[in-house]
Amino acid sequence: MSSSENIKAYIHIRKYAREIASRFSSPVFYKKFKDANNFSSNFFKTNSIVRELREFVFTRLENDFGHGLKHAVKVSLDAGALMIIECTPGGYSNEEIRRRVCIAQCAGLLHDIKRKEKNHAAAGAVYAAEVLKSYPFTPAEIQDICNAIHNHEAFKEILTFDRPERTLLSDCLYDADKFRWGSDNFTDTVWDMVMFSQTPLKEFIKRYPDGMKSLERIKNTFRSNTGKKYGPEFIDIGLAIGKELFKIIQDEFS
Repeated sequence: MSSSENIKAYIHIRKYAREIASRFSSPVFYKKFKDANNFSSNFFKTNSIVRELREFVFTRLENDFGHGLKHAVKVSLDAGALMIIECTPGGYSNEEIRRRVCIAQCAGLLHDIKRKEKNHAAAGAVYAAEVLKSYPFTPAEIQDICNAIHNHEAFKEILTFDRPERTLLSDCLYDADKFRWGSDNFTDTVWDMVMFSQTPLKEFIKRYPDGMKSLERIKNTFRSNTGKKYGPEFIDIGLAIGKELFKIIQDEFS
């Protein structure tokens, strides 16, 4: 199969995937925590620091590898919502929560800025430290953001911290990123990645079962209290989409 035929096949399969995904309801996380999600969305649109960083990232974050602008925005919004949910019972003031939301969203915007590099999380953390020097963050806040970026990969050894707020930021970013392993994985991410890498369809089909096993493993890696409770549903939706899609792929392309 030629490269152009591969791309046509992936576009065709992606269409099937999106049709399947459209039949699933939105995860409970968005319904139960509607207020937190709305606040995070409004904050993302209106906060001057986030807006400035968003404009910077949008000119530098490549969008052809499954972890581009759309992905960064979703991670930022969910990281902000998770921060609100986790901080609300903890006695934080409204001002403190808003500051932590800002930090979480900035971490979300920058977390995949070096996605195409080897050890992209560590490379992204180093890059973020330089970028954020020109933003109104304290050295401690910059370190918090960089630590969270460093820790956002799955199945890797992570940094541990002696301050709970640092751990919480890291956990919220990780969980928001892993929410994307649900429906988003099959509506966008996988197809951007395989078309960018020009993976032959035959090879993709061969690897598919192992990819589903990795998806299953993610269910037990969520880190925040909210992520542990509501994150697995995202993955279950992804698994259901993936299983139904694989039957179609096998029928039409094997």
